[in-house]
Amino acid sequence: MARKIRSDCTVGTLEKKLGLPPGTIRNADGRDTRSDKKVGTIRKEAEKNS
Repeated sequence: MARKIRSDCTVGTLEKKLGLPPGTIRNADGRDTRSDKKVGTIRKEAEKNS
């Protein structure tokens, strides 16, 4: 069973942890997400927009 990623993890740390190249995680408008942005913030924005 896959585990949910912690909400206090930053985007830069998550990309390193998963072995993704920098800039893989993007904002809704298509631009790169800042590497110091937290995953919890991204989830809140996604919930708010949907």
